[in-house]
Amino acid sequence: KGKCPEDGWDESTIELFLHELAIMDSNNFLGNCGVGEREGRVASGLVARRHYRLIHGIGRSGDISAVQPKAAGSSLLNKLTNSVVLDIIKLAGVRTVTNCFVVPMATGMSLTLCFLTLRHKRPKAKYIIWPRIDQKSCFKSMITAGFEPVVIENVLEGDELRTDIEAVEAKIKALGAENILCVHSTTSCFAPRVPDRLEELAVICASYDIPHIVNNAYGVQSSKCMHLIQQGARVGRIDAFVQSLDKNFMVPVGGAIIAGFSESFIQEISKMYPGRASASPSLDVLITLLSLGTSGYKQLLKERKEMFSYLSSELKKLADIHNERLLDTPHNPISLAMSLKNLDENNDAAVTQLGSMLFTRQVSGARVVPCGSVQTVNNYTFKGFMSHTNDYPCAYLNAASAIGIKKQDVDTFLKRLDKCLKTSWKERKKEESVDEISNSNTSSEQLEG
Repeated sequence: KGKCPEDGWDESTIELFLHELAIMDSNNFLGNCGVGEREGRVASGLVARRHYRLIHGIGRSGDISAVQPKAAGSSLLNKLTNSVVLDIIKLAGVRTVTNCFVVPMATGMSLTLCFLTLRHKRPKAKYIIWPRIDQKSCFKSMITAGFEPVVIENVLEGDELRTDIEAVEAKIKALGAENILCVHSTTSCFAPRVPDRLEELAVICASYDIPHIVNNAYGVQSSKCMHLIQQGARVGRIDAFVQSLDKNFMVPVGGAIIAGFSESFIQEISKMYPGRASASPSLDVLITLLSLGTSGYKQLLKERKEMFSYLSSELKKLADIHNERLLDTPHNPISLAMSLKNLDENNDAAVTQLGSMLFTRQVSGARVVPCGSVQTVNNYTFKGFMSHTNDYPCAYLNAASAIGIKKQDVDTFLKRLDKCLKTSWKERKKEESVDEISNSNTSSEQLEG
């Protein structure tokens, strides 16, 4: 049926299935006689076993989705993976998606592939409208494709940074719709930035006949992000949305899913990919989904949501203890932010030091964002980089509840953060005491003089 099974398979069943696929590839035929330059020969048995002897990769030189005659098993693997992944995207909330394919590149390069496909449809276009998100790969994806990003600054609503819809429309009018390749929006992001107003952006794109590409990097795990995409496509225009395999399906880095609502456009993107491609990302995600089944994946999504609520409530308690506050970002369903005002007062070093302290205590993924840091990416200078705006009111710390997180992770993080904050506060008080003594000594010397 080409769908993900409801109940996951055991490992021996999955291995038997993969071996059956592998013996359909010509390099594994007993009497095979290969005289070409690409015959699936592998020097190391360890490498062959690592890939279940599925050596030919996916696609043909002209189309990543095409069937290879001498690699029937690998081709079937590719078709099945794309079909199973499509089933999961529908299950996660984008019910009207019509086509998708796994591409052996991470999210940034997959976005570039989408932009390059649009180039042939809109030869005059040179700009991409991009509501600002301070993450390098999605910015560089536009530069690499040869386009000029037009950065739309976010607006502050309470603690949240939200899409400036009026600024987007004004910029479209100023530049001319025919000169704009697409609007490049974002769903999953670090708080206090929240997902873009996808419905409003989709309506604008439809009214000006401008394509709309969505960076949905780790949004599959969030019902809210997927709902935004579904609604955007219902009321307006979304041409493609791109998501990472590792962030959403807990597989090694190196793959993404490009999906959309026009079967022909998604096929165009797949044909734009030059040459064959590695089958590893497809193999990894197929094995994972067969082992989980739809019931297992749904359970992971449910647990993630529960852990988000738990992390939110416990981080708020910790913030109150340290005279800080959990920033109010109800539109962000994955990431949270806690203010660091007590460390931030005239002391940027204390904020960045907290990040170092957490990292050396084996807390990974937490981001500490000081005020006013400046960074240049591909000759574009961003003020307040990492905070998604030029002047956010305070420094803060990020933590996310992503798929696979456990209660133990949350509890350990909070315990270590508490210790680090106490240590930072003590060190700051020592510095202030030293400064007071120094100032006092200076005053005494002046009096004696």
